Amino acid sequence: MNNSEDILSKIKLFTLANSLVENELDKVEKNFDLNLGRYEQKEVQAKSYYLQFSSDFRKEAKIMAQHYEVFYCLEKSIRSLVVQLMFEKFGENWWDRVKEDVQKNVELNIKREEESGFTIRSEHKIDYTTFGELSQIVTGNWEAFENLFKRGQRAFQKIMTNLNQLRGPIAHCSPFAEDEIVRLELTVKDWFRIME
Repeated sequence: MNNSEDILSKIKLFTLANSLVENELDKVEKNFDLNLGRYEQKEVQAKSYYLQFSSDFRKEAKIMAQHYEVFYCLEKSIRSLVVQLMFEKFGENWWDRVKEDVQKNVELNIKREEESGFTIRSEHKIDYTTFGELSQIVTGNWEAFENLFKRGQRAFQKIMTNLNQLRGPIAHCSPFAEDEIVRLELTVKDWFRIME
């Protein structure tokens, strides 16, 4: 073994040992709900009151956060997809094709938000629709979506209904049962599968 191979071997051993130590430290932090300061905290810790909540709630929140992230990305992508396909099919006045009751509800949501004094969430009406209303927009304008969802409207509605059911615990701060975690993963896979 030459000198460079010896150095490379030592570096590999050092890297492996370091990985084992990091893995064990991860377990200690997880088991004892500790932060040993090994990583820069990405969480907003300006919330000085956060540690006043029970550790059980904080652990539950951390677990549910990953499901929230998945659903956040999914819902944002669905909204974006609806806007894109409606615009492509019907032009810039596509919103006029949305059912009147959905339009009225959106206007009420916008007005309520404006009157609250809080920061306005969006300049786009689509962001004021409920998840169920997104499904109504698609099914009410199926000709804009049929080339994407080749498995048909029933498959689309079934998956959207399942997603809406799974959204409930996330939106209302309830933990998922083990089965529901699996169901969310499968339903998200189903969502992408209906677009194949």
